[in-house]
Amino acid sequence: MQETQNVVLYTDDLGQVSLEVSLEHETVWLSQKQLCELFDRDKSVISRHIKNIYKENELEEISTVAKNATVQFEGLREVIREVEFYNLDMIISLGYRVNSKRATEFRKWATNVLKQYLIKGYALNQQRLSKQGLNELTATMELVRKSIETKELSSNEAKGLLDIINNYAKTWALLQGYDSDKLDALQGTCEERFVLNYDEAKHAISEIKKDLMSKGDATELFGNEKAGEFKGALLNIYQTFGGVDLLPSIEEKAANLLYYIIKDHAFSDGNKRIGSFLFILFLHKNGIAYKSNSEPKINDNALVSLALLVASSEPSQKELMVKLIVNILSETD
Repeated sequence: MQETQNVVLYTDDLGQVSLEVSLEHETVWLSQKQLCELFDRDKSVISRHIKNIYKENELEEISTVAKNATVQFEGLREVIREVEFYNLDMIISLGYRVNSKRATEFRKWATNVLKQYLIKGYALNQQRLSKQGLNELTATMELVRKSIETKELSSNEAKGLLDIINNYAKTWALLQGYDSDKLDALQGTCEERFVLNYDEAKHAISEIKKDLMSKGDATELFGNEKAGEFKGALLNIYQTFGGVDLLPSIEEKAANLLYYIIKDHAFSDGNKRIGSFLFILFLHKNGIAYKSNSEPKINDNALVSLALLVASSEPSQKELMVKLIVNILSETD
């Protein structure tokens, strides 16, 4: 690993830990000394966890550790020594093994900083769209993409956000159109094979709840509908006027279904999980879940990230979020 000028400062909530986190090769790096400070643990504890992580094949050493020549002072002597640095995959794995408040804080920071870079970066671009040409806009989005890639890429949310950017270039090109407030609505698939029935959906949610509760991943609050909100969401996606569907395509219905469940908090708990499940179920039943090459149009990580983006969006961004999802679903290659 070469020395880098790309450094981001991490400070914990209480200001007790302040680390200069190096950015290199699309990830972040901390030395063992920094890991000890971050997690408030002795060197022997950190070393033992690292050895166990490699021993249990949770991570591969070759891809998670790098050596960097670092200048150290020993007495009056200036000595250059090779110091081992560990990337974000190792940092996150250690965080899950080390039971400390600092570990939890860093995990949250590692996820949130990436989300903020995407959302704030895109919002910043939106302010410039009306004044810039397409080439400059494309370059700006490329900078946002690179900024994200040089941050924390270990969590599923992080990788999913990158999937959305990297795998759906057509969608992002549309988002970068000359007019900052316009994203073309695509025609979509109008031949509907499956209608999501309220009772069937509630039964499916009940089955998910049983499975999750048996694993300790949900409580009794999971899937409890709030004042008919879910029924209202279904009515919304199947609304008609003069006998014509207001949302004519399957893609539009699916996108709105995901949005309404997550954003309107249709259930007491589990909105993102339930919304994502019914979204995928709806796509599968209507035969539009896969591209022509048999790859899923939205993979697991991208689905997690879409749910995250919907939950984080402003109410005024509903149309943008729905059109983003519709455009992703319209990718066929």
